[in-house]
Amino acid sequence: MAAQRKSITEADLTDLRGKVAIVTGGNTGIGYATIQFLAQKGAKVYMGARNEERATAAIEEIEEELRTRKGANGEDSSTRGSVHWLPLNLSDPRLVKKAAIEFLGKEERLDILVNNASHTSCGPYKINEDGILDIMTINHISHFVLTETLLPLLKSTASLDNSDVRIVNVSSLAHTRVKPESFVGKDSLNKQYGESETRNWPIFYTSKHLQAQLNSESVPITCLAVHPGPVRTVGANRFLSSIPFFGWFLKTVVGPMVFVSWTQGAMRSVFAAAGKDVVASRRSKDEAERRMY
Repeated sequence: MAAQRKSITEADLTDLRGKVAIVTGGNTGIGYATIQFLAQKGAKVYMGARNEERATAAIEEIEEELRTRKGANGEDSSTRGSVHWLPLNLSDPRLVKKAAIEFLGKEERLDILVNNASHTSCGPYKINEDGILDIMTINHISHFVLTETLLPLLKSTASLDNSDVRIVNVSSLAHTRVKPESFVGKDSLNKQYGESETRNWPIFYTSKHLQAQLNSESVPITCLAVHPGPVRTVGANRFLSSIPFFGWFLKTVVGPMVFVSWTQGAMRSVFAAAGKDVVASRRSKDEAERRMY
């Protein structure tokens, strides 16, 4: 379930012309770089973000880069993808469902869904009106609602000829340190989810469950949970700055040696979303090859 590919080139990706994608949290960090890659390959990409001003600025930057890049390479502008804002407030699942329904009303297909957005891990955390930690709502519940609401369109797209539908959930390897019995009710969920190592458990196992469900229905959709590794995002910098005493040292001395750029961090998400070898490898009879994805 976790893509292992560390670096990619455009040659590793499928042609995405005519394809539609959604990337949540795309106005900065890994999501921003993921959108860049997908649009470069011709996809119509929706940037799921709450703040219209920031999203618009990010979209203008990406589209200017696309124009400059295509012009420099002498490529036909028709091969260039496009980026659009999808108003998406992940702090409230009700608003997420509304946004997803509005999306269903204007698009006839959805080939790629990248659930990338996440709450910064340094807190402080708040209990929302539903009695659930805001970080749990943003990182998991709202993405679950988004995926479930969009699933009918994803399935219908998967039924089309030459389709290759994928759902990518950005997670981490921290789920391996958590036991399912840690989540036995809302109070336990809030307590456990507030501890860093448990935050990615729901994301990973939701991906695994959804893939099993789709397989049982013979729906050809590929679900992947990817671990991007240590990436120097805005959230990562905020987290390091929040650590007493050692935060400055970690951010300024250790960070540059360990953390990678947004573009490098997006490699696994991008390959999971559009890599040529992913589906074939996951269906391979070779167990070692299957386990790569």
